[in-house]
Amino acid sequence: MSDDRSTQRATVAAFFDVDNTLVRGASTFHLARALHAHGFFRARDIARFAVHQARYAVYGENAHHLDKVRSKALCLVAGHSVHEVCSIGEQVYDDVLALRIFPGTKALLEAHLAAGHQVWLVTAAPVEVGGLIARRLGATGALATVPEHDADGVYTGRLDGEVMHGAAKARAARDLAARTGIDLERSYAYGDSLNDVDLLAAVGHPCAVNAEPRLRRLARANGWDVREFRPPTRRAARTGVKAGGWVAAGWAATSLLRRAARR
Repeated sequence: MSDDRSTQRATVAAFFDVDNTLVRGASTFHLARALHAHGFFRARDIARFAVHQARYAVYGENAHHLDKVRSKALCLVAGHSVHEVCSIGEQVYDDVLALRIFPGTKALLEAHLAAGHQVWLVTAAPVEVGGLIARRLGATGALATVPEHDADGVYTGRLDGEVMHGAAKARAARDLAARTGIDLERSYAYGDSLNDVDLLAAVGHPCAVNAEPRLRRLARANGWDVREFRPPTRRAARTGVKAGGWVAAGWAATSLLRRAARR
């Protein structure tokens, strides 16, 4: 969890999920592609990770599968330095992520900053990714998953704390509020999926942004605000992502395995 950029204390905060709320697609995916290009791991490693993610999605979300996905991801960067990953992350932001930020969500973020609110990104992505996006957008900081590193700044392959996912997002927001005097009842939260429900429910002004159908229905049932910043084609594409997307992931994994076998 990164809060090293804390500024003057404010009573109101806005919490933004990152993937598909602020940034189109999965931010960590683009970092992983860049790390692979820099020789951090082999195509075979990515393929195995993709297959495991696909199984996790098909058979459902539970602690056992989350632990396995987390362990696989952490192993990919074990032995590499934080400095290396951060340097590559800067390039990924400039080349890819900056172009994938939803203008509408960015405008909301900037409006909160202009109103004097604290703005925090809350994401399951590594803190190196969440913190980078927060800095580039002028946000207060990021509450994110923290890969452990040793005194020399080298990743150990373990996690420092818990994955910033689901209920963990709400816990992190509450902990931050207790430390800094944020009034959650007056605060805002933005998210796109059911993984963000606990965070949305923790504030007085929740808003579903670019929401998946289940969250959209829940938001309307609860009287929460709903915003849509995707063009119609993107909305239609996401409807099939939960099923068809994993077929694509399996195809990608197979392709990578074939490539790896030829090496």
